[in-house]
Amino acid sequence: MPLDVNFLVGGEAGQGIQTIGFVLGKTMARGGLHVFTDQDYESRIRGGHNFFRVRVKDEEVKAHNEKLDILIALNKETVELHKNDMKENGIVILDGQALKMDAGTPGFVDVPLEKLAVEAAENKIMSNSVAVGAVLGLVGYDFEILADVLRWHFAKNTEKIQEDNVRAARAGYDYAAERIPKGFTKISRAASDGKRMFINGNEALSLGAMAAGCKFLAAYPMTPTTPILEFMADKGRDYNIAVLQPEDEIAAINMIVGAAYTGVRTMTATSGSGFALMVEGIGLAGITETPIVVVLGERAGPAVGLPTRTEQGELLFAIRTGTGEFPRAVMTPATAEDAFYLTAKAFNLAEKYQTPVIILTDTHLANSYNDVSKFDLKQIKIDRGALLTNAEAVKLTDYKRHQVTESGVSPRALPMQSRALVVTDSDEHDEYGHMTESAEIRTRQVIKRLKKYSGLKSEMGQPRFHEMPDAELTLIGWGSTYGAIKEASEMLKKEGAANNVLHFSEVWPFPVETVAPILQNSRKSIVIENNATGQFAHLIRGETGHKVSGTINKFDGRPISPSFILNELRKGVV
Repeated sequence: MPLDVNFLVGGEAGQGIQTIGFVLGKTMARGGLHVFTDQDYESRIRGGHNFFRVRVKDEEVKAHNEKLDILIALNKETVELHKNDMKENGIVILDGQALKMDAGTPGFVDVPLEKLAVEAAENKIMSNSVAVGAVLGLVGYDFEILADVLRWHFAKNTEKIQEDNVRAARAGYDYAAERIPKGFTKISRAASDGKRMFINGNEALSLGAMAAGCKFLAAYPMTPTTPILEFMADKGRDYNIAVLQPEDEIAAINMIVGAAYTGVRTMTATSGSGFALMVEGIGLAGITETPIVVVLGERAGPAVGLPTRTEQGELLFAIRTGTGEFPRAVMTPATAEDAFYLTAKAFNLAEKYQTPVIILTDTHLANSYNDVSKFDLKQIKIDRGALLTNAEAVKLTDYKRHQVTESGVSPRALPMQSRALVVTDSDEHDEYGHMTESAEIRTRQVIKRLKKYSGLKSEMGQPRFHEMPDAELTLIGWGSTYGAIKEASEMLKKEGAANNVLHFSEVWPFPVETVAPILQNSRKSIVIENNATGQFAHLIRGETGHKVSGTINKFDGRPISPSFILNELRKGVV
């Protein structure tokens, strides 16, 4: 049978939930298996209920599964909250003595986590390593892979701490290996060498920015994009990237506009409320035709909402944001791979069309780890568009920063690059960049800027379209829902229900010419998204005139799963 095993480690904030989940996922991936993880945590430093899910398969996996094979419970609450999620033969690992629970219940495996940690490493804090070891002992996985991962994970600590964690894990492994329930699934390392990256969306996006030549990041910490700031700050020392945390989001956006004006590739990262503060600065980039990249990490709003949970509630905000009308591109990466390659593309589009580009991600994609093939840097080509070389600029005697052209893109010189004066203004301006209130000039400049949409549209990637002959149903989505929709589609096919999948990673400018014929040929079309109002369904109707047959919406702050989609379809959403 195909391998598909689902783990969940749960407990309070501060109990090391992320460490256990990450190390477990990393160990499985390093053994050549395919892994997808997601996490759920409350906006508090200690307490509350947090969990980390790890799904392991012997084929590619891009979504979580709500039914569990193994539950690692670090407190009583975890057992109560997730007992109904267990499969029929599921196993709960817990420390009965520490939790003061009767571990004799069928399906429970009592592992004295704290006791084993003290015996093996003289430190009960290492009970988390015991827990990971116990999980792998229960499924019979190769312990040496775990030992290597633990040494790597704790590499910044002393050798003693590394080896103490290995010993603690070994104690948990051996203890659980002697108590494997009869008939329980074993997991073996795969035949492949396991040389794939184990990475989340934020890390992939950051690497994409670095590969594209981003040299300045200004950002104020805000979930879920804070890890981008942290990752770039850490790597910036080695790759000559200036990273700054200013006093607020308004300062951040204005700083990157200023840096981009001087010719530096720049980026900021924020979430909904922070993005709201940046709107005026984005408009400044629009009217001054300054290339910037803005990462908008969606979370559940309005206002603070559910600050650590996921949502897709800002699609129309990103597309329409700003006062007045000016061009922009909006990317909505579906996977870690998308996050890398589309971020690199965003920097090229920003400079080629001298306009803001918005990367719309969300908490689910930002925090979910996945095993992916090594990114191909040969695919990354840096295109700076109409930026003048020093040799070209030095010849300038008369320079129009906002020169009207057929494409709408003006030759771009940088301040102090030549004797020619480089001028722009946040007020409407003439071709030279000087402020004007002329109705005629205003009209020409607006038309000039909007002409860029034609070029942008020609460079936007087409949506993924997985087509089946004679399929009457088309499932439609955007961004991080891709994995869940694709898996739901495959499950429907196994039930004999032919269907298509249409999924978007680049949504604006909208690819009307591609989408309209697909929708016209589908008798039923269902848009699936993490919001309450069906924003993408509205966008489709606004751009194509086509009203979809129905929508599946989830807006409780939790990500969409394949089983959720199937359940909604069976309720008769169409």
